[in-house]
Amino acid sequence: MNWIEAIGYLGTALTIASSAMSTMIPLRIISLCASCAVVTYGVLIGSMPVVLTECIQIPFNAYRLWEMVRLVRQAEAAASGSLTLEWLAPFGSRRRFGTGETVFRKGDPADELYYIESGVFLVPEVGYEVRTGGIVGELGLLSPGNTRTASLVCMQAGRALRVSYSEVKQLYYQNPEFGFYFLKLTSERLFHTAGGSERIAAGECFRACSAGCGPAGGARP
Repeated sequence: MNWIEAIGYLGTALTIASSAMSTMIPLRIISLCASCAVVTYGVLIGSMPVVLTECIQIPFNAYRLWEMVRLVRQAEAAASGSLTLEWLAPFGSRRRFGTGETVFRKGDPADELYYIESGVFLVPEVGYEVRTGGIVGELGLLSPGNTRTASLVCMQAGRALRVSYSEVKQLYYQNPEFGFYFLKLTSERLFHTAGGSERIAAGECFRACSAGCGPAGGARP
């Protein structure tokens, strides 16, 4: 076996190795290395179909690698800072909502989350307003039976980015880092919602006590 054949076998080995990768970033890197080896081999043996095939694949693999690396970096930045899903824009579709329109109700099947781009939305069960830059609906992905844990009503006409759970799951399984940061985002949102529920419950208790202890309640000190 001469050195030209060795390059060809190297390209074959790298191609097989890329097929065995379970995550996208290593797969794209190995695929690019395999393509470079195969292109070199094709040039050395004068096989233009082999060279052409790999030259077509290289830009696709390079773009997908760049896209996934960018996604992970933006997810990390979002998890360490504000709870924003703006970086998921390429994976979703935009939808407009009118004032008073119900986006979804508690108990409804859940198959998408929303990133609010404009307008004001209300979660009536906890009295929580979601404004521009907020996310809502992501907890349905983690709830038993994938059902809505609360309702969402549009209070001021606006627009939201809709991202299906199938897209989120695909990204989750393709890259473990993305999965970690997405879980961190949902956990912070869950704690925030729980805190809002406690504040509302405390407010209702205070109002009830005030009504019972006042003149109208009949109670006296």
